[in-house]
Amino acid sequence: MREDTRSGIAAAMRLAEGVALREAVGAGGPGDWLALDQGVREAAWRYGLRLLPEPPSVDPAHPAESRLALALCHGDGRIREKAVRSSARYPGLLPLVVIRAADWAEPVRERARELLREALDLEAAIALAPLILSVGRRDRGAFGVGLLGAVLRPAPLGRLSALLADPDRAVRRFTYRLAVEQRLLGPVQLARAAARDGDTVVQDLCVTAALAARPGEDVDKDVPDEVLTPLLTARNPRTRAAGVTVLRRAGRARQAQSFLTDRSALVRACARYVVRQLGGHPAGWYRERCTAAGPDLPPGAVIGLAECGERTDGELLRPLLAHPVPGVRAQAVAGLRALDLTDTERLRPLLEDPSPGVVRQTALALLPSAPDLPADWLLGHTDLKWPRHVRIAAFRLLNARGGVVALRAAVGLLDDPDVKLRTWAGQSVQRWRPSAEVPRGDAEVGELLDRSRHLFSEYVLRRRKWEAGLAG
Repeated sequence: MREDTRSGIAAAMRLAEGVALREAVGAGGPGDWLALDQGVREAAWRYGLRLLPEPPSVDPAHPAESRLALALCHGDGRIREKAVRSSARYPGLLPLVVIRAADWAEPVRERARELLREALDLEAAIALAPLILSVGRRDRGAFGVGLLGAVLRPAPLGRLSALLADPDRAVRRFTYRLAVEQRLLGPVQLARAAARDGDTVVQDLCVTAALAARPGEDVDKDVPDEVLTPLLTARNPRTRAAGVTVLRRAGRARQAQSFLTDRSALVRACARYVVRQLGGHPAGWYRERCTAAGPDLPPGAVIGLAECGERTDGELLRPLLAHPVPGVRAQAVAGLRALDLTDTERLRPLLEDPSPGVVRQTALALLPSAPDLPADWLLGHTDLKWPRHVRIAAFRLLNARGGVVALRAAVGLLDDPDVKLRTWAGQSVQRWRPSAEVPRGDAEVGELLDRSRHLFSEYVLRRRKWEAGLAG
């Protein structure tokens, strides 16, 4: 049973015992109310209808908030409708009225919407926005979202600040759209929001609005530093890329050159575009830096050369495999792979590199050549004497080889002290199938499958052995 279902059933049982609504529901987030709505019906099915109020108990002459909450979630639509009629005098039930406004039964739905129109003021809209937007994803949830927008639209920016910082990204998206539509945020505020928010939809929305021309403004006007600086210094690549792209419009195209070595491929691509518009030659710029290959060589210059260079640039990248900076070595490997210049013998020693990033890129580059790598050499690198990142890379390559070698490596790691390797090895054994290169009836395969029998049912184990040409 899912955790939210369990919590909903527990809340329903507490309400049936007479516990106050707010105490029974807990934090009162959208998930709590939705879980309660489901939990009441689940409790009725599991524990019998005696848990729930019978129709007479929702008589408006003697309402009780806890019992009305149960009635609002009742499986019988007639009981839900009667409960909605009695809910107006209990503001604490408004979250459940929001849910009922998307009810499948039309009489319940219409009564709930009528009550919601009357009760949803600005204060309630701000408090219930996460729930309304969550319910809004349902088939009949558009009414609540429309009503929320109508109530929030006239609100000043100060009242919306809590929603602009809400942890629920759907709430932030909705509120930022509203703020942009109402022109509540200036370009500087929008640029800072784009740099600060972790959601890509909010980032794009705010960047677009920050850089859009206002009525009476020229779209080609200079973009002020107060807008550009937050964009160019943002942690998220999409916002930085937008800032770099607009440098030309801002009359600062030369500044794009400093972003040619950015850690993000998207930002580097935008920087190359702006530099080319200025008449520059990014590939030549990258070649100059990779030729110098000093200790301060940015890793972004290495991969940048591979992104816009030619196969002949591999001659500049190969010496960088021995560069003292790990990031440069890793990007040199990635660059050679991007140019389709992977040299198995040259890259093999880098599987023992002390830098996890270098080993990770090396394993990725060697994956297509995994069947050509010495099996015993790779198996030796899964030994505990090697660092964790080396062992993971070696097993990744062994797993890509398939056949008996892959099964031998996986079974050997089933008791490994490293949780990731141990789990991955078990999954590998369970997915293993004999390839065409595996001799039918191979005794070693039978022994390895027997050692891992705890991972299979008896039927599946027999099936695996039969596929390998072994007796069950």
